[in-house]
Amino acid sequence: MLANFDFDVIRRSLGYLFIDGMSFTLLLTALSAAGGLIFGTLIALMRLSGYRTLGWFAGLYVDFIRSLPLVLVIFWFYFLVPYIGQWLTGASRPISVGPFASSLITFIMFEAAYFSEIMRSGIQSISRGQPAAASALGLTYSQTMRYVVLPQAFRNMLPVLLTQTIVLFQDTSLVYVLSIPDFLGAASKVAQRDGRLVEMYLFAALVYFVISCVASFSVRQLQSRIAIVR
Repeated sequence: MLANFDFDVIRRSLGYLFIDGMSFTLLLTALSAAGGLIFGTLIALMRLSGYRTLGWFAGLYVDFIRSLPLVLVIFWFYFLVPYIGQWLTGASRPISVGPFASSLITFIMFEAAYFSEIMRSGIQSISRGQPAAASALGLTYSQTMRYVVLPQAFRNMLPVLLTQTIVLFQDTSLVYVLSIPDFLGAASKVAQRDGRLVEMYLFAALVYFVISCVASFSVRQLQSRIAIVR
């Protein structure tokens, strides 16, 4: 059955697949993870704050985002936000957002919701005696969170955060629907150009599988080391 396959098309396209496609995928993953972690931490602090309105708003945001399909929000943002921007600014034509900005903002919004729940559980895992001791030493709430609680919570939740980042890496393939040349998009272009869909999609699946497995193994090793330190 494999006799009819032309796997040489993969060799000829390696430069384009990895230099252009995979580099874009990794860049989008890194930026989305960083932005999601920053905003997710802020949302987690809002949910844990003593202000009821902030907690309600943050909880509503998390529940709303997690109930929507990611690919649908990518479409919404790319097609609807330019018209919303036109309506808000009174411009004569839709505001240009672009596929990269649309995908990046969408992923940051989504990851913020998921990272916030991870950080919230990490913050709640810290003993209540430590914030109380920090308060007794004269530290403010923000100083306590910055110097006492968040560093420990981040260390406790690091394996889970990295696991969510692996899921994010896999989800970035959805930007293919916007014709962005990520790794899957690059593989699809080569497949359609050379008429070798099976070979290219098999290779793309293998690359995602290998990278995800290696990353997952590294996370398990890190988790074991953190458990030993504790």
